[in-house]
Amino acid sequence: MQLSIVIPLLNEEESLKELYDWIAQVMQSNHFLYEVIFIDDGSTDGSWRVIQEISKGNDHVKAIRFLKNFGKSQALHAGFKEAQGDVVITMDADLQDNPEEIPELVNMIKEHDLDVISGWKKKRFDSVLAKNLPSKLFNWAARRTSGVKLHDFNCGLKAFKKEVVKNIEVSGDMHRYIPVLAKNAGFTQIGEKVVQHQARKYGTTKFGAERFINGLLDLVTIWFVSKFGRQPMHLFGALGVLMFIVGFGFSIYLGIDKLFLDPTGRLITDRPQFFIALTCMIIGTQMFLAGFIGEIMVRSRRGSVGYLIGETLNL
Repeated sequence: MQLSIVIPLLNEEESLKELYDWIAQVMQSNHFLYEVIFIDDGSTDGSWRVIQEISKGNDHVKAIRFLKNFGKSQALHAGFKEAQGDVVITMDADLQDNPEEIPELVNMIKEHDLDVISGWKKKRFDSVLAKNLPSKLFNWAARRTSGVKLHDFNCGLKAFKKEVVKNIEVSGDMHRYIPVLAKNAGFTQIGEKVVQHQARKYGTTKFGAERFINGLLDLVTIWFVSKFGRQPMHLFGALGVLMFIVGFGFSIYLGIDKLFLDPTGRLITDRPQFFIALTCMIIGTQMFLAGFIGEIMVRSRRGSVGYLIGETLNL
């Protein structure tokens, strides 16, 4: 199998047949051995019925149907698990990604020995205030935080070596940061290609303004995981020890002052330094224990991504 095309979708009934016919035309004209993997992320329209019709007598089509909407990351994870192609392509099902870009993405992966190629929708047909400006701010923050120099992290059209998708775990809302996950896993050859972006032809977008808030929160998460995910004690333990030392220092000061320097005979509990010392020592102990527990969890962790499959086709 040369090529796997993984397509997560939610309520894209109108576009699926047109999208598949377009993909099939491109694949046949380029003589690819390919498979198309649709992941129906709990659609409530007729998307699964359309996929069933497309798959009848068609060995190129595989499909997974979730029992409910679990999110794009879980859909991609399920598709990556089933993908058999040497190169794996991801794209959205709304016809905004152009299948004509696929052959060049495959050539770039092979000719330049890249691990990941991310699409860059340089010219967008989305609303400036609703999507374009927030996307630019989001991508700037992602570049600065992750160290991955891409212009468009959230483009659905990407290409990967098979080894990449088999060695990363996409969970939560981390689908935006698959190139960062790949880098953290040791796949550092990451490239970018300007791709054609098309206006949505059917339906409406499934993402609202909250996706940018969630994206920034996920960015903080992935920064923390990439920096301290393997050794959480290096952060929590260090901060805990520092806080405990501060509290212990105040305690020593209070003891010396009470025994030798304070002529008034005030109770230690009447002094604000006592509460500073107590608070710092308690917080320091808790943070140290959090780091210790984190280390135990990291060493015993087994990756799991939550979704329930209702039906499959041709798997």
